[in-house]
Amino acid sequence: MIHHRPIVKTFIFSILLSTLVSLANMGYAQGGAAAGDAAKGKALFTTNCASCHNPIKQITGPALKGVTERVPDKKLLHDWIKNNQKVLAAGNPYFTKLYNDFSKTPMNTFPGLSDADIDDILKYVETYQAPSTTPGGDGVTPKTEESDNTLLYGILTLILAVIMFVLLQVNSSLKKLSDDKEGIPAQEPIPFYRNKVYITFVILILFVLGGFWVVQGAIGLGRQQNYQPEQPIFYSHKVHAGINQVSCLYCHGNAWDSKHATVPSLNVCMNCHAAINEYSKGPKLYREDGSEVDGTAEIAKLYKHVGYDAKTGKYDTNAASPVEWTKIHNLPDHVYFNHSQHIRVGKVQCQTCHGPIQEMDEVKQFSALSMGWCINCHRTTKVNFGDSTGNGNKFYSVYEKFHQDLKNHDKDSITVENIGGTECQKCHY
Repeated sequence: MIHHRPIVKTFIFSILLSTLVSLANMGYAQGGAAAGDAAKGKALFTTNCASCHNPIKQITGPALKGVTERVPDKKLLHDWIKNNQKVLAAGNPYFTKLYNDFSKTPMNTFPGLSDADIDDILKYVETYQAPSTTPGGDGVTPKTEESDNTLLYGILTLILAVIMFVLLQVNSSLKKLSDDKEGIPAQEPIPFYRNKVYITFVILILFVLGGFWVVQGAIGLGRQQNYQPEQPIFYSHKVHAGINQVSCLYCHGNAWDSKHATVPSLNVCMNCHAAINEYSKGPKLYREDGSEVDGTAEIAKLYKHVGYDAKTGKYDTNAASPVEWTKIHNLPDHVYFNHSQHIRVGKVQCQTCHGPIQEMDEVKQFSALSMGWCINCHRTTKVNFGDSTGNGNKFYSVYEKFHQDLKNHDKDSITVENIGGTECQKCHY
């Protein structure tokens, strides 16, 4: 047995070295460990920045592409994103001018973002490419694949399992060689399908996988993230809210004053479309399956439902019929959500929950709308407590302790969680 030890050590070391090299190469190919991951940055950008910024065009805030060239000091840029008020107080000329150019509108602070998170966002912004509207002449905007490491983890698990079984077989073979040399009678090998170790291992694997899939399925019951039904009338938010800059509140005005945002009544549509009876100047419209949409025909559907004759400019109420829109966003009956509390009081942008709605033709449910998703938002979203000049939401004046903490610099900000935003009774009846 002693003579076999160097051989065994060399063999095992070779296997481990080969495995480590393979895993390192796979990790490099995936790019997951590299600093400045654009895929992660896209997710962070959508969650934290997309409500006010776009990489290549100015909306509420400036276009961000090229910011690393305009601000070459990486630490200064990190400081600005985490706490812009501190940078402004220091009198930085570039950011002071930027602040004044945008009507002294303060940017949200993001102390919860790590330097690595900010690097990921900047990587996404700097590598962003505007989606082409006419690739190959078909006008369909290509979809980018989201980063998903599930396949990588599965491959790694399979490799490790194979290595484990190989080592077991090597150990068995070496034991047989040792027994033969020492004259110990060899035992009849047990087939793998009768080997209790193998059977136990397979049962454990199936039990763990089955339990994981059952739990994931139970958690996902009732959730419909990425649900994107086809509506009776093709309505492009990209054309209305994006290209034509129609305010969300023009159509969904109830979101400002009530619990529900509601689907706008057709007379709101006719405020514009009584005069706009054809679609001729905008970009070509496409459904998710790539089929082209006739915008003028969709306007004609609207006229039919309201009983409007475009030639005479008159309505026939007897010919009118409601549009059977398909509801996309649904919450459980025991969950309370108030749009006005978030939009009007909390100053939350529509894109925070609904995603880049101004870029969608056919609307889908962008966010998970799960309890964990809401709780995480409440833990990180800052409350507009105001400043020393008395600005801010007057409702929060009742929280004297927090105002004092801010004044004494014991806290740099107050989140929704601090004022009870994660208590059960806030959202559940």
